[in-house]
Amino acid sequence: MLLKYRRATLSSITYSLRATGTTITRQQLKKPLLASALRSKGIKAMSTNSTESPSLPGRGSLASSPSESIPVKNVQVNEASGVRLSSQQKLLVGSVLDLFEGNPTLKHLSLWSQQATFKDPLTIASGHKQFAAQWYGLAALFHPIEIQHHSVVSGGNPMEINLSNKYTLKGVGMSQTVDSVVRIYTGQDGKIESVEDRWNDKLEDGAIRDAFRKLNAKTVPNLVTVPQNEEEDLKLQAARKGSA
Repeated sequence: MLLKYRRATLSSITYSLRATGTTITRQQLKKPLLASALRSKGIKAMSTNSTESPSLPGRGSLASSPSESIPVKNVQVNEASGVRLSSQQKLLVGSVLDLFEGNPTLKHLSLWSQQATFKDPLTIASGHKQFAAQWYGLAALFHPIEIQHHSVVSGGNPMEINLSNKYTLKGVGMSQTVDSVVRIYTGQDGKIESVEDRWNDKLEDGAIRDAFRKLNAKTVPNLVTVPQNEEEDLKLQAARKGSA
């Protein structure tokens, strides 16, 4: 039987039985027979001061963990000695590593604020339209992209990652490994406000550098397809897998 939790007044808490339209108050739960029957279904009365949600049979937690809905591939986050990240920090780091590896999804970008920025030595992308195009553009220009190693060296704000990434230019086969320091800044709501990709070594002139130059914040949004919904996103993910 489905139950709908409802606050009726400040002094009582009610359960509305959808199947019958019956309202059961806390006072009625004092009746032994009714209370026993409800307890057998795993339902308990709540005090007026409680902030706990009712236990609904077969529903589990009403609010699922964010990590359950974000398809993060880099779940193994390497922490330097003395660094201990929270589960939320690990989720953010893993999701950013996925982006650097050419695996963007709309769910990954839902961890970013709408006004977030992405910066590297060649571009500054501000706002969702621009930073989303950067990540989807990276996946369009390079394949495969392989993380050689990474280590989170700071768990503060910003979180700081030493990253070594190997980029292979799609259709050309030319590759180059870029060592960089990645900084992830978060806001009070826990979302990403800024990601900085600071290259340690200067990229040599050539096809790889030219490809990165193409990821210009102003031109890429007009050239790169950024999915508008989950259906389009899944099709794009399938296309990337098909070209692997």
